Amino acid sequence: MTKVKLAISQGDPNGIGMELILRLFADASVHKYCIPVLYGSVKTFVHYKKMLGLEEPRYHLIHSADEAVENKLNLIPCGDDEFVPEPGTPSGAAGAMAFAALEKMVSEAHKVDALLTAPLDKSTVAESVPGFTGHTGYLAAEMGAASHAMMLVSEDLRVALATEHIPVTELGKHLNTDSLVAKLELMQTALKEDFGLTKPRIAVLGLNPHAGDNGLLGKEEQSIIKPAIQTLFDRGRLVYGPYSADAFFGGGQYKAFDAVLAMYHDQGLVGFKTLAFHEGVNVTVGLPVVRTSPDHGTAYDLAGKNQASLESFQSAFFEAIHLVRRRLQFAEDYDNPLPFAELRRERFRIDF
Repeated sequence: MTKVKLAISQGDPNGIGMELILRLFADASVHKYCIPVLYGSVKTFVHYKKMLGLEEPRYHLIHSADEAVENKLNLIPCGDDEFVPEPGTPSGAAGAMAFAALEKMVSEAHKVDALLTAPLDKSTVAESVPGFTGHTGYLAAEMGAASHAMMLVSEDLRVALATEHIPVTELGKHLNTDSLVAKLELMQTALKEDFGLTKPRIAVLGLNPHAGDNGLLGKEEQSIIKPAIQTLFDRGRLVYGPYSADAFFGGGQYKAFDAVLAMYHDQGLVGFKTLAFHEGVNVTVGLPVVRTSPDHGTAYDLAGKNQASLESFQSAFFEAIHLVRRRLQFAEDYDNPLPFAELRRERFRIDF
């Protein structure tokens, strides 16, 4: 099987990103699955390798993803050559380094099969890139995605967000029936093409406490959310709700569905991270290329101490590879499908 060409951004050089990358690739067996291309700083790479006392991995210096070779950790240098990491210390300089790696990776996204982004600090990046609110929005804007969604996934749970990194007080400006319909259709497509689910079942959470209590605690469920669900249901989609978020997660209702659409960031992620924090993976659906990330931040308090869990980053690594392969398999399975009558003839050899 052809190996996946996987682009990896170093994330915040003062966080745990680089050490997670080094620990993952210290095991040479991961090269069986991909051709890795790391976008980051040589000095940061060497700094953490020495700090962790690792013999492997070694880097193979290249300047374009086109030059990447198998069985090596290919490294494309990005950012200020003079930058010296200070593990555990947020800084504008570190944010600039994180963005330089991300920007270079995105410029070469058409040369790879998938993107794996290590955590960065949005506030430090925003010091040099005004308006930056995170990987998801930046990637969607740079790649011209007509519609996109942040989806947190684990083995048993998938939670997508109707809105992402916006203040709770501004939710009303971003929620409307059309946008929810677009998100739900996007989820349908992703669940089929990327996750191999033929007829996915999606649950939609309400915005207000108790999903509005029939309008007593808010009317968005009746005026915005229910019409979106009905539109999808009329199209033959298995979309249900709106459900009260607390009871939905607390009572285990999520187990009856393939995915959940939450109205805002903490509504969906508190439930998800409570149930699947260590193995959770952040996936951006709707992009022309697969993108995954671990379900945690820079963890400054753990940086450089070799104490951070590798589990989520490792899960993000393998999920990226699985998503690429599923997407390719879907494209192959549905390439020039035979008309139904012809399928019948082929299967039963009946002349009509």
